[in-house]
Amino acid sequence: MDGNGRWAKKRGLPRSAGHTYGAQTFRTITRYCSDIGIRYLTVYAFSTENWKRPAEEVSALMKLFKQYLNEALTDFKDDSIVVRFIGDTSAFSSDLQELIERTERESAERTGMVLNIAMNYGSRDELVMATKLIAEQARDGKLSVDDINADTISSHLYTAGQPDPDLIIRPSGEYRISNFLLWQAAYTEFIICDKLWPDYTTDDLDEALREFSSRNRRFGGV
Repeated sequence: MDGNGRWAKKRGLPRSAGHTYGAQTFRTITRYCSDIGIRYLTVYAFSTENWKRPAEEVSALMKLFKQYLNEALTDFKDDSIVVRFIGDTSAFSSDLQELIERTERESAERTGMVLNIAMNYGSRDELVMATKLIAEQARDGKLSVDDINADTISSHLYTAGQPDPDLIIRPSGEYRISNFLLWQAAYTEFIICDKLWPDYTTDDLDEALREFSSRNRRFGGV
């Protein structure tokens, strides 16, 4: 969900205002994805690198996350959306961690779309974590080194049990993956959109899905 800060700067607003407008887009797009039958949606909310941003902006984002989650406890209930978090959430304040745990717990039995919210997420950190877990199991004799394969790694990632993404949409016109789902995106289709995230609409999503449907996905074959 990129471009919130630039969107605000273009309008002479503080960067935090861009995140507030971006949150509204997040709710709109999430509901729309659920309504049209998408089964898994992952949104990149806060990366492991975002801690480097100005303290004022990080503080505003933390307050906004609390608002997100309090609203999600009620807003997404009628949509039957399952909310999960990927990333190292132990870095957040205790009250935010409690909200994260409550949101996951109260949505766990729902049967609709799975919404993954990536918070304090970095794909390299995720791969390091998975490697350590696998190494510990091998050290303890619970796993043979010869049995380690791609499925072993996938099953130790935050997204274990979920399919790899079919499509990644990068708004704001940036041409980089930004440490997002590096392992899972091996054969993912990419679409770059020049719009900043607060301006992203359901029409833009429809256009991306039409383009995706025209792609010939060969997965390394012919």
